[in-house]
Amino acid sequence: MIKFLIRPATPEDADQVAAIYNPYILDTAISFEESPVEAAEMAGRIRRVLEAGLPWLVAEHGGQILGYAYATRWRERHAYRFSVECTVYVASGMARSGVGSALYSAMFPLLRQAGYHAVVAVIALPNAASVALHERFGLKKVAHYPEIGFKFERWHDVGNWQALL
Repeated sequence: MIKFLIRPATPEDADQVAAIYNPYILDTAISFEESPVEAAEMAGRIRRVLEAGLPWLVAEHGGQILGYAYATRWRERHAYRFSVECTVYVASGMARSGVGSALYSAMFPLLRQAGYHAVVAVIALPNAASVALHERFGLKKVAHYPEIGFKFERWHDVGNWQALL
């Protein structure tokens, strides 16, 4: 098993984070984005999450980022202020390596300590690995949206998983 460090991301991690994320954009319907994200845009995304006081974590081994997880506001309306959406991505070849679990094991306590009440994951379906990871952390399926996203010339379903922190 590879040992890795979980640490807060910085905008300087953007190149490696984009390199992990872009294959999900280009080769899968896991992300509904359709164009690769440049490092400068990813740095801005990291910066905005951190400036909002939310966690963006990376798993690192020998200077190489193996995966990342972050939380964003669930919705903008004030009544949702205690709810967040969680997201996790791991580098190619790192599925089932423990990276995703380690990232969520570090992030969920940070969300609790910050006073968040609910966490939601939005999962493009089918995605058995992501469903299993989120359910391992106590998230339960609360919604299913058939054919809500269109990518690669076909319709894709999305499900929402939720847990109370």
